[in-house]
Amino acid sequence: MSTSSLVVRVFDGTGQIFPAGTQLLLTVIDGNQKQIIRQEFTSGQIRVQGLPFYNNFGDNYAVIAFVEGFRQAGYAPVKLSPAEEVTVDLMLIPKDPVFNYAGFSWEAAKARLSFLAPLPGQSEEDAKQRFSQMWETNGSKSLACMLNLVTAMDAIDLGGRSPVSYIRQIRWDHKFPAQDRFFAYCDAALIDAVRTAAAKGIFEPEHGAGIFHPGATLSWKQVEYPEANVQLTFHTNPLDCVSGSNWVTVEPDIDYYKDLAAHSILEVCRNEATGSLTEPAEVFVLRWMEQKRLGRPEFSPGYTLRNE
Repeated sequence: MSTSSLVVRVFDGTGQIFPAGTQLLLTVIDGNQKQIIRQEFTSGQIRVQGLPFYNNFGDNYAVIAFVEGFRQAGYAPVKLSPAEEVTVDLMLIPKDPVFNYAGFSWEAAKARLSFLAPLPGQSEEDAKQRFSQMWETNGSKSLACMLNLVTAMDAIDLGGRSPVSYIRQIRWDHKFPAQDRFFAYCDAALIDAVRTAAAKGIFEPEHGAGIFHPGATLSWKQVEYPEANVQLTFHTNPLDCVSGSNWVTVEPDIDYYKDLAAHSILEVCRNEATGSLTEPAEVFVLRWMEQKRLGRPEFSPGYTLRNE
């Protein structure tokens, strides 16, 4: 029987491969749901050879890694072939991760997140205090969520612009930034830009947007990735618009999976079915792993995940 091989690289929440000496449990399951490997290694980079090649669905492998004190993670399907060795990059984060924003500051935030800066006539100190409040809220998950969203939106091409370029001002009112989304005023032209992108297959409309997003009138979900796609939801009722301007409210968020019935990442994530809010740390892992898989620039939102 022909065989195939793969290389598994396991990274921590800082983007570094686990060092030699790390006790790592690796599980490899073939597409027939047969466990082929369950073995401990002492390295963050492992070459696995001699895996059966079936020339059918049995070659859709699942690869799972576990290190004590970290959240288990894995990926499936990993399509194997004798023709070439496949590399799988996984990220394991601490069970109770701490967001590390080394080098981040109010000045850096204004440069990166221009919609946080005060508008003419507004107080710089007031904007800074609101930003500090967001940073200190819920273990800084709201800030992590915002950085995840901005980083993910920056990678979306809307005719030479990103969705972020349309955002004008964060909303600090009753829709205060949360760990799974934020609300902001944006140029209404963003709606047409997203609609055009949907016609090209980059987004798909979500019908009945108001059911899951109270007060919403329009919504589209990115369909580029199997996991961690951006959803842009718009609130165009007068209450959510700025009188005398073309500003409407946009509500960006990220869902774990494109299809909740077809989870391909094997880490057990909180989701809408449990009533829990999306965890920004898990979004970070999903997007980081997916961009690694596709050979795209590393997902780097401006923070890392460390132990307490």
